[in-house]
This record gives sequence, structure tokens and C-alpha cells, in this order.
Amino acid sequence: MDCQNHKITRRALLERIGRIGLMATLTPLIPSYVWARTAINGATSPSPLKGNSIDLTIGESPFQIGEQLRMAKTINGTVPGPLLRLQEGQTITFNVINHLKEDTSIHWHGLILPPDMDGVPGVSFAGIKPASTFTYRYPIRQSGTYWYHSHSGGQEQLGVYGPIIIDPIEPEPCQYTREYVVVLSDWTFESPEVLFANLKKMPSYYNYQKRAAREFFTDIGQKDLWSTLQSYLMWDRMRMDPTDFADVSGYAYTYLMNGLSPESNWTGRFRPGDKVRLRFINAGAMTFFDVRLPDLSMTVVQADGQNVQPVVVDEFRIGPAETYDVIVNPTEDRAYTIFAETMDRSGYARGTLAPRPGMSSPLPERRPRPLRTMRDMGMSMEGMNMTGMDMERTDEPSRKSQTSSTHEGMKMLGNPDTGQIHEMNKMSNTSIDDSSHSTIPGVEPVRHGPDHHGTGNQAVAEYSQNHSGVPGRGLENNDRRVLVYTDLKSLTPYPDQREPEREIALHLTGHMERYMWSFDGKKFSEAKDPIQFRFGERLRLTFVNDTMMEHPLHLHGMWMHLENGTGAYLPRKHTVIVKPAERLSVAITADAPGRWAFHCHLLFHMEAGMFRIVEVTDQEPERQS
Repeated sequence: MDCQNHKITRRALLERIGRIGLMATLTPLIPSYVWARTAINGATSPSPLKGNSIDLTIGESPFQIGEQLRMAKTINGTVPGPLLRLQEGQTITFNVINHLKEDTSIHWHGLILPPDMDGVPGVSFAGIKPASTFTYRYPIRQSGTYWYHSHSGGQEQLGVYGPIIIDPIEPEPCQYTREYVVVLSDWTFESPEVLFANLKKMPSYYNYQKRAAREFFTDIGQKDLWSTLQSYLMWDRMRMDPTDFADVSGYAYTYLMNGLSPESNWTGRFRPGDKVRLRFINAGAMTFFDVRLPDLSMTVVQADGQNVQPVVVDEFRIGPAETYDVIVNPTEDRAYTIFAETMDRSGYARGTLAPRPGMSSPLPERRPRPLRTMRDMGMSMEGMNMTGMDMERTDEPSRKSQTSSTHEGMKMLGNPDTGQIHEMNKMSNTSIDDSSHSTIPGVEPVRHGPDHHGTGNQAVAEYSQNHSGVPGRGLENNDRRVLVYTDLKSLTPYPDQREPEREIALHLTGHMERYMWSFDGKKFSEAKDPIQFRFGERLRLTFVNDTMMEHPLHLHGMWMHLENGTGAYLPRKHTVIVKPAERLSVAITADAPGRWAFHCHLLFHMEAGMFRIVEVTDQEPERQS
């Protein structure tokens, strides 16, 4: 969905200046508009909202980060919005009041509900007009950790998000003595429109970690001049950058934990010997976080609100919109740091678990920013001298998995602007059945079939394969136990054990020079027809990532069973990360009639076109063009 252009009138500008002046005058009287600041007594947050009817008001409130005090878009006056504590089996009513001067909405991320309650303007409802109230009412059919956020005009980036805990009817399968919600997010006082405009003008606008002359000479010392030149020239010919890990970096963002900056140091209390459940939610608009608690192992017990067989890890990567619940057991009378480092290493969010207020623990040593390799492009170097071509950095995980990626050759393809890709890859339809390219973990790399994806695609991954057993770039070659998707096993067998009867392949495509993102080379505005599911069918949705970036893909209204080689125990997820040059499959039971959103959960990728509508009908799906 293309970003809307919002012009600021002279009157609106004067109103904003007046409000900022008033805030400066009243700064000593303004309390911290962060609900988590007082969450130090073992509760998940102060005064979670409960009951069968809850009022939520979306408006503007003062928000301070460091010395900066501005207006944020808030829910009930706070960033994040209030914790909603619901009960499986209840029917909930939310009265959402819009005090903004623009339309708004609330999407209940990961909740299974009727399509007209899903909260996506233009797909399932018309949005909430200014000075009006919309009532959401639906039954709660699940339990676990979830969250909610606006699906309108970049408001999610501006503070309109909050956590949800749904308590189960049956007793929890894991034991713990206290719990905390840990909401990770990225904050900037720039407007989403400004961020997006800067990326459209220069996709690397916020990348201040590019390779410099010193690194070039270091590479010469480690390799040799000729190999180093080959590597640098190859990246230049592709018009890509091996340091491209985040479209918006710590240059523009302050990374928050429960609404607090690293300097403010959110703190949760414990007594030595407690089993503390940490419910991590990545509410970041554009940021992947690598989470660890130095000196403490974590037992993962939930992924995306769904119980999984416990797995002990030292670190996990969480993409935008994902949630992970972990249990830690701090036994010493000391503080422990909760450290969430960004994937591009340009910043971090931090907090503390401590037995007493005011305690803190040293931050771990910062890691160098990672580099992409030719392998991330899915390319074959067949017939070329591979010495020094960034091929030595492999994705071998620290814990071997039977589904680990095997090392495949790579072949550099021409830039689409030269027409070379169109010569090498003739058109075929990849939005229809493509079962010859089935992606089950452990199979050999799949060579890209003949196709083209239009001007909206910069390159294709000539070789793609499943990387579920691989930690991801920047987490390889370390001595910590890193969570990988093949570790996730549902606590109980998933209910629909049918084999998928058909497969739909979707290519994740993009053109960084133009900052265009799409499926099958078409932006949402160019994709005329919805993706058709037949009500009641079991199908496989296969994602082929032809881009050099990770994409967290979110399907509304239905669960995706991640095909990660765990047999009858495939984990259910509402959001899956697809790595560069990866071919990843999910199985879906189309049990939710209606129109549903499907998109990349990187906000600006969605706004730039990586968005489609899935329609579940009783009709036989037509072959799509």
C-alpha cells in the first residue's frame, strides 16, 4: 500500500508549535507517559485492562525521550498502549474512540476473529473516522502473548501499539513465579512520511555503516589486492551494498524497551530463585532484534502465542511482529541485563532484572556489524575464481541441525536495468500451483525456474533453499546456543494432519534503487486480483526470497504451520521470517472465509507495495495471472 502524502498547513504548523511551547512550560508537571516505568513489583504492568468491555482512546499525548519532548500518538495516553489482559473463552468488546484529526484503526495481531473485526482499512472495514467510535466485538478463541497496533498511515511507528495477554482456560504447561511483558520498539521524532520519502530518494539514506577505506585495506591484508577488488567491484556492479541490513538504522531510531530508552533502563524485580516469564513482543516498525541475557540461559516456551516444547537457548532473533515467551531462573542476588541488539548492530534496547530498584548490570561488548555475502543473493560463482569473494563467511550454525543449509554455488546475474535477467529468465506464473518446487527442509537447493518479475524486481535468487536450521547472518560462528526455526516444535500435534493438496509459490521481490517492494514483482497497486484460497482446503504457501533482506511475513486471520521438519508437531505462527535466498514453506488450513491482509511487517516495505489480499471463498481458485 503506497504511503499517503500528508501536507502540513500553516494553521497545523502553528498549532504544533503552540503545543510544543505549552509542553515545555509544563515539563516538570508531566508524568512519564510510559506504563512500564512502575512495573517493578512482579506484575506484568500497572493496572492491566480487564473485563468484557474495554474503552481505548487514540489521541495525542506528550512523550519524552532524553531531552526531546514531543507529541506522540498514543492509546489511553501511553506508549506503549495499556496491557490488555483477556481470558480464553470470553467475548470481548472494545470501544475504540478516535481523538485524532485523521482516520485510525486497531488490528489485533495474531488473533483469530471475524474479518470485519480484523481492523485493516480498505480490506475488512472502512477505518475509524475522527471524532467517532468503532466497536470491535469478537470471541477469544486462543491464549498466549499477542499485541495490537494501528494499521493506518504509519501510526504504528508513532506509538499506536500495545501488548495483549490471553490467559488460557486450562492450566499453563510451564511453571513460573512472576512475569513481565517486554515490548521492543523503534522510536523516532521524525514522521513516517519523512522517513519514507528519504528512503525513496536514497535507499541507503540511514546506512552509516558502509565499508570505508580502512576496511578496504584491512581486507587486502587478510586476502590480497586482486580478490578484494573483485569483491568490491562485484557488489558495485549489482548496485548493492553488503552492509545493507536495516533500511532505517540507529542513526534515526532510539530503541525502546517498554517505552523507555536504554538510558532510562526499564527494570523488572525478582527474588533469587524466581522463575521469571518474559513475554517478548517486537513492536518495532522496521527493526530485527537479537535478544540475550548475559549469564542467564532462556527456556523458550511459546512462539507467537503458541505453546512449544521447551528449548534452552542463549540468544534468539525476533523479527517485527513476532513474539517469544521465555523463562529465566536468576539465582544470584545481582542484576542481569536484558540486551536486545539490532541486527545491523547500529543500536540496542536494554533493561534489567534486579532484586532491588536502582541496580544495573554492565552491558555486553558490542559486536561488529555483519556483512552480506554472494550467498545472500542466491548466486552461483560457477566458472569464476571464488577466492576472497566473501564466500568464507558461511551460515553454519553453532549447533548443527539436520536441516542446516548446504553450501551451494552462486552465479551473478545481470542487473535488470540491462535486460540480462529478462534474457535469462522467461516469464512463468509463480502465483499459481508450483509443486515441482516443493520446499521441505533437508532437500537440495532448488535452481530458480524460468520467470521474470517485471521492473519491480532487481535480481532473482538463482539458487534458493530452506534455511530453517540456520541462525541468520550476524549470529553465525558464535559459541552461544541460538534459537533456530527447526527448534520450534508444537507442544501437541497440530489438528489438521492432511497433506497439502496444492502449492502456491510467491516470490518476495524488490528494487532497492527505487525502493520498491512487492510480491512477484508487482506492488499492491499493480496486483489486481486477490490470492485465492478455497474454504476448507489444506494448501502449501511457499515463499522464495529473491531479495537480499529478511522479510517478516504476516498472514491475517489464519495460522501458518511452519514446515520445519518436525512431523506432526509443526509450530503455528502468525509471522515468519524469510531469509535472503531462502525458500520457506508453510501449510495453511483455509478455515476463515473472507478477505484478509497478507504483507511484509516491515512498515515501509508494506507501504512500498509488499502487500496482497488473500480471499477465502467456496469457489474453486482460478489460475491467476
